[in-house]
Amino acid sequence: MLCLALLLACGTTMAEEERKSFGERLGWGPEDKIVIMHIDDVGMSHDTNRGTIKALEEGVANSFSIMMPTPWVSEFNHYMQKNEGLDAGLHLTMTSEWNGYRWGPVAGKAQVPGLVDVEGCMWGSVKGVVMNASADEVEIEIRAQIDKAETMGIDITHLDSHMGTLFEMKFLDRYLKVGMEKQIPVLFPGGHCHYIGQGSPIPPEIAQKIGDTLWESGLPVVDDIYAATYGWDRSEKVERYSEVIRGMKPGILYLINHATDPTEVFDKISTSGESRLGDLEALVSPELKKVIEEEGIILTTMRELMERRKKVQE
Repeated sequence: MLCLALLLACGTTMAEEERKSFGERLGWGPEDKIVIMHIDDVGMSHDTNRGTIKALEEGVANSFSIMMPTPWVSEFNHYMQKNEGLDAGLHLTMTSEWNGYRWGPVAGKAQVPGLVDVEGCMWGSVKGVVMNASADEVEIEIRAQIDKAETMGIDITHLDSHMGTLFEMKFLDRYLKVGMEKQIPVLFPGGHCHYIGQGSPIPPEIAQKIGDTLWESGLPVVDDIYAATYGWDRSEKVERYSEVIRGMKPGILYLINHATDPTEVFDKISTSGESRLGDLEALVSPELKKVIEEEGIILTTMRELMERRKKVQE
């Protein structure tokens, strides 16, 4: 198992200017800017599934991750079975944050009682999980969600974390451990951390050490993550995403959004419908596509990263 305490005790990694980006390690040029346009929360609702499909088929989105405990996973799985080769990650879910629309753990209360609140659902906040669940219970649930996906025939291309719960130091070891053991790429920013480092609780030098450990285990690593889309006005989305793309450093950026095509039903789930619709509209807009082309951005997927990582090993 990766020992985070040991990493925290060690010195810093090599100077920034001496490090190759993970994009360069995977065969791209030192100045290349590579982006994964990723959609979170797939399977959460019919509206989310519909928005994701539209963004994939009509826009620049090329990757997504699925919330295995949620009610609409089967609908999206039917789509995936008819469209092979998609970049299908698991949005490992330890929380159930909406007031009237909730779900429980895949492993069941008997196996993971610390992940269950008084309604029999997962906790509504990351804090609730940290305060009540053990690392062992979280690992059991991670494995249960992977097992469910494999049972459904989903070709898992990567793992990431809903609401960032698994980036909490209490659970991070288990998240990384399972990915390395099963050789499934895990989302973790181990490069320059230009954007994510501005608000991450993990110092960039420690993130780089973890990134190097993941790399040495045979997994690809991204250099940076950008996910701060909530709070932006719907009309700002194209402009804001364009700013992120123009301002990114060379290497691999995992750009997260929550594309949804909300009906009146979605308002009963969440107040985030307008923001999510803005994500969808940005992804299918010709303006954002033009910025990507003008900036010479290379679009890739986690599937391609793993294929390149295997070739580097050979």
